[in-house]
Amino acid sequence: MPVITNINDLKRLHKRRTPKMFYDYCESGSWTEQTFRENTSDFDKIRLRQRIAVDMTNRTTASQLIGQDVTMPVALAPVGLTGMQRADGEIKAARAAEKFGVPYTLSTMSICSIEDVAEHTTAPFWFQLYVMRDEEYVDAIIERAKRAGCSAMVLTLDLQILGQRHKDLKNGLTAPPKLTPPVLLDLATKWRWGIEMLQTKRRSFGNIVGHAKGVENMNSLQTWTAEQFDPRLDWEKIRILKKKWGGKLILKGILDAEDAKMAAEVGCDAIIVSNHGGRQLDGALSSIRMLPSIMRAVGDKVEVHLDSGIRSGQDVLKALALGAKGVMIGRAYIHGLGAMGEAGVTSALEVIHKELDITMALCGKRDIKDLDENVLLVPEDFEGRWA
Repeated sequence: MPVITNINDLKRLHKRRTPKMFYDYCESGSWTEQTFRENTSDFDKIRLRQRIAVDMTNRTTASQLIGQDVTMPVALAPVGLTGMQRADGEIKAARAAEKFGVPYTLSTMSICSIEDVAEHTTAPFWFQLYVMRDEEYVDAIIERAKRAGCSAMVLTLDLQILGQRHKDLKNGLTAPPKLTPPVLLDLATKWRWGIEMLQTKRRSFGNIVGHAKGVENMNSLQTWTAEQFDPRLDWEKIRILKKKWGGKLILKGILDAEDAKMAAEVGCDAIIVSNHGGRQLDGALSSIRMLPSIMRAVGDKVEVHLDSGIRSGQDVLKALALGAKGVMIGRAYIHGLGAMGEAGVTSALEVIHKELDITMALCGKRDIKDLDENVLLVPEDFEGRWA
C-alpha cells in the first residue's frame, strides 16, 4: 500500500492505473481550460491566519447538510461515468461515503443505476438530475429515485447545452470504450482495470439503457444522449420539477448573485455555487471567487454549498470561512477511486478530513461551525473589479 499524504498522491496513481480517456474525462475542462485551472489556483490567493495559545483539544468537524448529520461538511459530487474509473465505481464510492459519514450523490449519467447503488448501500444517497427533453423519462427517473429512498435531488442547471471538451472529443470518449488500436494499446498497460471490468456487468449508462424509450444498445444510446439535454429549462420548469419531486431540493450550477436570488425564490433547500468544474463556460470566474457576492445576496435565505476546485482540507476550510455551509468534492475522490477503488475514496476523505481538522486547530478554532472570515487573509481585489 503506497503512503498517501495528499490528493496529488492519489492523482498520480489514478493516471497510471486508469485508461487515458477516462482519466482525461476527470482531469480536464472545456475549451482553453482557464476556468478549470482557476478553480484551484484562486484558492491559493487566500491565506490563513495562524493563532496561538488556544486550547486545541476536543475538536469537531461534525456538522449538518440540509438537516443531515455529517462527519464533516463535505459531500461527494455527482460525476458521470464514475463506473468507468473503476468497475462498479458508483457503488464503491457510495459505500465509502456511507462508512465515512458524508453524503454521496449519484449522477444521472452514472454507470451503476439508482437501483444498483440502493441495493448495495444502507444510507440514503442524493440523486442528481439532468433535465432531458423526454419528459416521460424524467418523470420515471424521479419516481425511481423516490423508490430507492434518495434523500435529496440535486438538479443541475448549467448543462442545457454541452460545453466542448477537447480531450473527450480527441479520445473518442464512450462507455464502454470502443476498441480502436490506440485504445487497445492503452488498455494493454491497464490490465488491473481490464480484469475488474470484465468481472462486472455494469459497463454502460445504467440509468438510461433499458429505461429510456428506444435506447437498447450503444448506437441508440449515443444518439439519444446527443439530442436529449433540454435547452428549454427555465425557472418555471424548475418549479414544476420541485413539485414532482416533493422532497429536499438542491440547485447546482449557480455562479451569479442574480441567479442565486431566483433560486432562493423557487424555494430550494440549498444551492451549489459551481461552474461544473470548469467543464462548461470557459472564461467564467472560479466558484470560490464568486462565493462572497452570492453569500451577500442570499446567505440568510438559503443554505449555500460550493463545488469546483476543492483539492484539500484547507480549500474546504476557506470555503466554509467565506460563508458556505458545505462543499462538494468531485475530482478529489475520483482520483482515489481510480487509484485504489473503495479504499482510495476512503483515503481521499481521510486526507481532506485530516487537513481540515489540523488547519482549523492552527487557525485557533475547535468547532467547524465557528469558522468565519476572521481566520482568513483575503486580498482586497480577490473578487475583482469588472466593467
